[in-house]
Amino acid sequence: MRLQLGDLCDMASCKTPWPMRSCRRADRFQSRVVTSRNPKLAREAEESLTTKQRLASPWERRRPRTTQLRDMGGVSHQKFSAVDPDQRLFQPFPSEVVFENYVPRQFYIATLALRNRDRVPRLLNVILGNSPYFELISPSDEDYKVAAGMSSTYRILFRPDENKDYFDELIIITEREKFFVPIRAIGARAILDFPEQLNFTDCPVRFSTRKTLLVRNVGKREACYSITTLSPFSVDPSIGTLGVGEAMEVTVEFHPPKTGVYSSPMIVHYDTGEDVHKSLSGTAVDVNIRLDESSLTVEKTSIMLSNQRSLVIHNQSAITAHFQWKRFVDQEEEERQKLRLQRQEEDKLLDVPKEHGVVPPLREHPSLPLCTFQNQGTEVQGACMPFCNDIFTIVPMEGDILPNSSLEMNVIFKPKEARVYQETVYCDISGCETRLPLCLRGEGVGPHVELSCDQLSIGKVFVGSTHSYRVLLLNRGVVETHFSVVYPERAVGCCFTFTPREGMLLPFEHQVIRISFNATVLGQFTEEFQFSVKGSPEPLTLTVSGCVIGPVFHFDVSCLRFGEVSFGFPRTLCCRLTNTSSMPFNFNLRIPGDGSGAPSMTSFAQVSDSIGLSWRK
Repeated sequence: MRLQLGDLCDMASCKTPWPMRSCRRADRFQSRVVTSRNPKLAREAEESLTTKQRLASPWERRRPRTTQLRDMGGVSHQKFSAVDPDQRLFQPFPSEVVFENYVPRQFYIATLALRNRDRVPRLLNVILGNSPYFELISPSDEDYKVAAGMSSTYRILFRPDENKDYFDELIIITEREKFFVPIRAIGARAILDFPEQLNFTDCPVRFSTRKTLLVRNVGKREACYSITTLSPFSVDPSIGTLGVGEAMEVTVEFHPPKTGVYSSPMIVHYDTGEDVHKSLSGTAVDVNIRLDESSLTVEKTSIMLSNQRSLVIHNQSAITAHFQWKRFVDQEEEERQKLRLQRQEEDKLLDVPKEHGVVPPLREHPSLPLCTFQNQGTEVQGACMPFCNDIFTIVPMEGDILPNSSLEMNVIFKPKEARVYQETVYCDISGCETRLPLCLRGEGVGPHVELSCDQLSIGKVFVGSTHSYRVLLLNRGVVETHFSVVYPERAVGCCFTFTPREGMLLPFEHQVIRISFNATVLGQFTEEFQFSVKGSPEPLTLTVSGCVIGPVFHFDVSCLRFGEVSFGFPRTLCCRLTNTSSMPFNFNLRIPGDGSGAPSMTSFAQVSDSIGLSWRK
């Protein structure tokens, strides 16, 4: 037990309390007067006790610290003891001598009683180190025996120079052991009057609820403090100084991430080594904040144009709610996406040196900021990943909603292709544990472009002839668009030429497409030409069919009859070859042979051959 004798020295005002005799001290023991390193916390109520109140409180028996066991046979004839070996022969009362609430340069005296617990008299010696602040007043200068069951009383005189911590030890030497009795002088302490418990009741989740406390230093020393606590609680200021009798405002904040009950200790650390524990508790609940609808459909919108619809967030709570639109359903999913994108970027950095046969260590490639991943379709700003989309835009993306009010915002839809778009976004808002989902849906309408005809029949055309045709490309929509002609890969497709082959088509305008056909391949054909229109999911198709025929010739007679012809006298007949086609053609006539019988010869060759068979007829 701690014993305080602050009022015991009525004679301490410049008088020696009673004759003081210095006890015999061993030179081998050095003084242990140092400032307290980490003493246990003395309760604030105990520190305010008077000397009489502390003396009237019961003593607490503690087992002293033993440093050495001795051989009883060398110092006593009584080698056996009735006291258990794990107990001391002498029981100190009190087990720790404590001085508190003292004034510098005054005398204070404390009493220490050592009772012989054995059944026979035992030797006792008490030693105090060379301390300038403590002095031992013993009943005898020499070792003496204490009768069985009797006590020997010692007085410790304390004279402090300043109001700070002091420490020393009494060395108790008996016939069987050597043990210590600590002497502590506890100087002035700072006391910040925090409440024992602070409760936050029914606070909005994911919202900062603050309570401001007026804290005074009711101690006798300037408070140099630091305050620690656990999440979701925080304290501001968490470190500082406060003079004696001064007051300050301390703000305790409660920011719960989820609904439920929370509790945490708040520990006030003083520079003197004491820690004061306070209790913090709180309850987090969802408040009445909602979207006016969970699904929103925007009307059909032409590509490259925009359309919008309004959305309302209702805040029927007593807090100012901060909101932000996010891509992912919760914070855990955001962290997973950040980690995935970070790994992808690191892999890209490692792939570049590998192409040159060099693999650098990973430490040469520190993790890049997440905001560098915009080229992967994800915009990361700092530590958060807000909703970012080229098709749907919410205005405003982030803001505050006052208590018991509503905020109207616009959802802008700007399609890039002619298809149905659907996206789910999440409103991250204070007062709600989970993010509020919103399903966005819209349909993009492509350009309204038509052909004046989708089939073109050119009939029969002669090979080698060139023909021209026209079709109209009509834009019946409100947006301009780009078009281009896609040629088929077959041989007949190469015979067609479209002018212009590509271009821009303004709203409610038309474009004349001239088609030139130069037939080079004979036969029937059917070709499909596609007009690719930007923004339209399906191309326009023009089908061209026809037949390529060869040239048409005929003679005015079907047969040339020479009749009887005199030998050696030529005869000539004439005929007319007529080209009935519309295209000029080159021709080459030939007589492939004389028909059946002997081959023909000229009259000169026959006359020269006098022995030929033709003369024998």
